[in-house]
Formats: sequence, C-alpha cells, structure tokens
Amino acid sequence: MADSPAPAPPGAPDRPSDGDLVERVSTGDRVAFGELYDRYARPAYSLARRVCVDADLAEDVVQEAFLSLWRNPRGYDRARGSFGTWLMTVVHHRAVDAVRRENTQRKRNVPLTDEFSERDVPPASGADEEALTGVVGAEVRAALRGLPEDQRQVIALAYLGGYTQAEVAALTGIPLGTVKSRTFAAIRRLRTALRSAWVGETGGEAPGRTTGAQR
Repeated sequence: MADSPAPAPPGAPDRPSDGDLVERVSTGDRVAFGELYDRYARPAYSLARRVCVDADLAEDVVQEAFLSLWRNPRGYDRARGSFGTWLMTVVHHRAVDAVRRENTQRKRNVPLTDEFSERDVPPASGADEEALTGVVGAEVRAALRGLPEDQRQVIALAYLGGYTQAEVAALTGIPLGTVKSRTFAAIRRLRTALRSAWVGETGGEAPGRTTGAQR
C-alpha cells in the first residue's frame, strides 16, 4: 500500500495522505482516525480472519490494532515505510498472539482426567510419526525466525495470511518482482534449514531425498 491514497476525482477535494492523517491523530483528531479506519479496516480484518479463522477473534484483533494506533500514533514512523505496511504488520503480530493465547487457554481447560486417561492408552499405530511431526513443526517455527526480516514478512503474509504474491505486493508497497525474489530466497533458506533439522532428528535423509522428489 502506498502512503498516499489514489488521486481524488476531478473537482473533488484532495484527500490527505495516510501520514498526514496519522499526524492529526497524534493531536487527538477523531475525524482523522475515523478516515484511517475506513481506509484500512477491511484489509486489516481480512488478514486477521485468515490468521485467526474465528470471526469474533479477528474483530477483536482489528480493534486492538486500531486502539494501539489511537493510543500511540507515534509508533508509526513514516520514514520506515508506508502506513499500510506498518498497520498490517501490527495486525498480523496481534493475530498470531491471539491464536497463541487461545491455544494456551484451551490446554489449561483440558480436564486432568483426560490427561491421565491418555497416559494409560497404549500408543496407537503411527504415534511415533505424529511425535516426529511435532518436533519438525517446532523446527519450522525456528527456521522462520531465522529468516531475514524482509523475507519473513512476505512469507508471513503469503503463508500465514493467505495472500497471493500480487496481494502481498499491494499490501507492502514492494514491487511484485521483489516479492517473488524474496519468497524464492526464503523458501530456499527454509528448505536448507528444515533438511538439516530432519537429518538431525531422524539420523537419516530428508523427506524426498530417497525418491528424488522435488516440491
């Protein structure tokens, strides 16, 4: 998203840029805040919904993101990029945190009787594969954290947010070619990291190596 909205139709008053609106919000201007909300509430909710899945949780995430803007508009630094990119980053981080909180709460609410009963049940067929999948899942998260920030941003929007590369380019204001190159570089780094993780956990070859399969 560019910092400045599209030009207004002929004869219509000039629309203020996002940066100008944020400056006005810092003085307590509710009208400016409302205009920013009108511009970005829909894409913000779309991103939150894709991460959270739950509609109510996504709405809460969007409200929290805009509330953080109202409370601390100086958190946005115009020199570091467009307002749209900054806001979507805030929404994404809050959505991920919200999902983590929900998962933690669910685990705390599991009755102890269920936990003990599960311990008494013999492992089902494939239990070792499931355990290994959990380990590799942790390695995926670690590999994502190891990516450079610019690569992690496009991967998060594409694979966690569910956006196409063209949509990622529009959201971030980054040229589509750059989005594609960063995505390619990120996937290559992830493959290398995960191949090493798999070999370390299993003591064997990474999936697909024995058959020559490539994704």
